[in-house]
Amino acid sequence: MLRSDAALPEFDRSTVPEGLVTRRQLRDMQLSPGDNEGPVAILRCRLCATRPQWSCRHPTRGFLLRVDMAKPRRTPTLAQEWALDRAMAARQTCGQCKRRFYICLSKKLGCCLECFDGTPVHPSSLMALPAPAVHRLAA
Repeated sequence: MLRSDAALPEFDRSTVPEGLVTRRQLRDMQLSPGDNEGPVAILRCRLCATRPQWSCRHPTRGFLLRVDMAKPRRTPTLAQEWALDRAMAARQTCGQCKRRFYICLSKKLGCCLECFDGTPVHPSSLMALPAPAVHRLAA
């Protein structure tokens, strides 16, 4: 397809105008897409830079959004963070020995390697359990 027939304007990496960034660049700026209803331009891939007359159709192309329509990223609530921690704990806890690891365990095995075949686990890969709560009653 010829570049003149493209639905959105296309820019090479060195010619992107001010105010247009990719989603990854928005994330690095602590912003979310906000009121952007979709991309306003296309960032051409490096291969297409050698063919200026053709429109870029490669999966490595980027979509550009407007910075002025972006909004600050929302911070999760404490309840949302607890829910995410419980979900990660389910993926990181061995079903047999009940130890929690820093990595997600294999769903296929259903347990850690030490429980599965006896391969020793390095202590640095285990999460330390929180100290038990000590009750201090006022006398």
